[in-house]
Amino acid sequence: MSERLREFRTFRERMNARILEAGNLEIKRFFALDTRTYEAGALDVRTKELMGLAASTVLRCDDCITYHVVRCKEEGVSDEEIFECLSVALVVGGSITIPHLRRAVALLDELAEGDDPV
Repeated sequence: MSERLREFRTFRERMNARILEAGNLEIKRFFALDTRTYEAGALDVRTKELMGLAASTVLRCDDCITYHVVRCKEEGVSDEEIFECLSVALVVGGSITIPHLRRAVALLDELAEGDDPV
């Protein structure tokens, strides 16, 4: 795993723990809802992660894009499937999503070059 991804994961985990330990009921409920939303149901986890990636790209959230690209790879989503997902996001979000598409593809390349599995 690259240093950038390691830092991303470490920061995310540390800050999520800090936020949750504050004990705010609404935030805890939202985090729980987010977790449950991506569990298998009528749709499988990989489909939901692809949906999360498309939505995150349209919303132009690089942290979310990073998270969902990594999760997609963990769920066995192929690069070809990710590119199709990103093409949907591009059509929905327009050309303003292109910089985020570039970063998503750079992350795919980074993951492919890494010596550790995702």
